[in-house]
Amino acid sequence: MNFSPELLTLAERAEAALAPHFAQLARVSHRNTARVMEAFAEHHVDAACFNGTSGYGYDDRGRDVLDRIFADVMGAEAAFVRHSIVNGTQALTIGLFGLLRPNDILLSVAGKPYDTLGEVIGITGEAGNGSLADFGVTYRQIELRDGKTLDLDAIAAYLRGEEGARVKVCFIQRSKGYLNRRTLTVDEIGEAVRVVKSIRPEVFVMVDNCYGEFTEEKEPPSVGVDLTVGSLIKNPGGGMAETGGYLAGSARAVELASYRLTCPGIGLEVGATLGQNKNMYRGLFYAPHTVMEALKTAHFAAYIFETLGYEVEPRWDELRADIIQTVKTGSREGLCALCRGIQAGSPVDAYVTPEPWAMPGYQDEVIMAAGAFVQGASIELSADGPLKPPFTAFLQGGLTFESGRIGILCAAAEMMKQR
Repeated sequence: MNFSPELLTLAERAEAALAPHFAQLARVSHRNTARVMEAFAEHHVDAACFNGTSGYGYDDRGRDVLDRIFADVMGAEAAFVRHSIVNGTQALTIGLFGLLRPNDILLSVAGKPYDTLGEVIGITGEAGNGSLADFGVTYRQIELRDGKTLDLDAIAAYLRGEEGARVKVCFIQRSKGYLNRRTLTVDEIGEAVRVVKSIRPEVFVMVDNCYGEFTEEKEPPSVGVDLTVGSLIKNPGGGMAETGGYLAGSARAVELASYRLTCPGIGLEVGATLGQNKNMYRGLFYAPHTVMEALKTAHFAAYIFETLGYEVEPRWDELRADIIQTVKTGSREGLCALCRGIQAGSPVDAYVTPEPWAMPGYQDEVIMAAGAFVQGASIELSADGPLKPPFTAFLQGGLTFESGRIGILCAAAEMMKQR
């Protein structure tokens, strides 16, 4: 990679400034790795756990042990992990349909959820397609206060109000999605749980944990969240899982979700693993370290692009609760240039040029750059964003800091050509 002397000097300055932050990330990774390894030892992981099953998948020890390990690592009573879950949106759909019933209210307290949930909830798309709205579930929304923190007073007021008794699920999206807002920490989510449970203890608190796993030393179930949901081709798959998702939380919430995964009366008793167990075990084992590498890449990106004059969030020296780094490029061409650079700095498909397209589930054209070993894996370095002002690029991932550093410098070089 033939980067300019100016850009290489900037990279050296970035790494020197970030050294103490990288050391803190390593400390978090050490503790999270210890938690994972303790769970592996506690549940007697051995080579037999990697064997696949077919058909119904009865008595799949590897599947059942991995469920218990995920529960322990997440600080939950129960969990299930399945390669058959196609993405985070499906995992969330399993949870929502598992918990909600006709005439219930779904209350989103962190603003509008991620775009792909719009048709699941029924706030976008055509009626009659099987959304929650089609089944009589009402949707309500509370905005973040100043786009930064959960509005605990507004949440409490709503739960005490006329519709409060109908709220069945309080939904919290931890990460920013395609919104220009802060990512929420586990402690902030815990404060919301305390407010909700003090007023409506029967309400399920559900968290979309995508992009947040292992960025802190604890996960949402440890602060009382009833159902926490994520994708294995993001953080907890460690770059090894080929596909899949997980749900973890209270025993009752997980049980209800399991009936949506399969059917009532069967739940988690079946499900062939088809030889996928080893990659899911190995991915979880790698995950704390891999997330650290992604976070280092995000810090580095923030320093580089902020120095080049772009508005970034979080800033390079701020603590993080997910692996996403945003860069406001200010123009359609700026966003496309950043994505071209990320693609050129990827290990797979580096020769192709990403183009905007009308991606299913999104309201605007989206451009995506991802030269990944696993299609769509956000734990691998990628960049994407909707083609609308302020033309924000959403960067995430980086299996290794060394490769992530190259990808970011390629993006910076491409953007510098536009000046």
